[in-house]
Amino acid sequence: MNKIELTGTPRTSTGTKYAAQLRRSKQVPCVLYGGANTIHFSVDEAALGKVVFTAEMRGIELDIAGTKTLAMVHQKQFHPTTDRVIHVDFVELNENKETQAYLSVRLKGQPIGVRKGGNLNHTMRKMRVKGLPMKFPTHLEVNIADLDINKSIHVADLKFPGLTLLERPDDVVVSVKVAKKVEEATPAAGAAAAPAAGAAATPAAAPAADAKKGAEAKPAAKPAAKK
Repeated sequence: MNKIELTGTPRTSTGTKYAAQLRRSKQVPCVLYGGANTIHFSVDEAALGKVVFTAEMRGIELDIAGTKTLAMVHQKQFHPTTDRVIHVDFVELNENKETQAYLSVRLKGQPIGVRKGGNLNHTMRKMRVKGLPMKFPTHLEVNIADLDINKSIHVADLKFPGLTLLERPDDVVVSVKVAKKVEEATPAAGAAAAPAAGAAATPAAAPAADAKKGAEAKPAAKPAAKK
């Protein structure tokens, strides 16, 4: 496991108002769980970025007021509109005790099936594993060079030294499927013109023609007799 050093400052108070003050001064409220006591502290926002904005698994050596503790990120919260990190929970690690973590899945190689025209489907991008902290790699690497069309790699197919995979064995991690060709239907030439050519006369025109015919057939009125 790769380690990153991070310095924290103990928090003298807790609560929403105090946390807001810390954030205004570019400090992020944090909590460390898993040890004998729960520790509230803050970390510089810029320094915390290298821990939070990464998909790689890294151990964090927290230095809080001179006391060093091995930990990992358990949960992180972001501002809904600015994406700034506003809170982080850490969990203490024991190098001699197994723990669980989510590791990102990274693919290696170009599948045979893709070279034949298939589509690559990377279904599972993270996997939950269990093991000793020092056995955790930064990510899980899966070789897909031999993956052919209509073939899949399942959780049960993968083995990583010192780790137990906690996902369902039959879950698909990655697969190659046949590329689907969507053909657009072209309307037949003149199809749109056919109804127009055979269309009956406009219904409104018939009454008008009949009215004109009736007007021509009606005899002219006789002049009134002179008295």
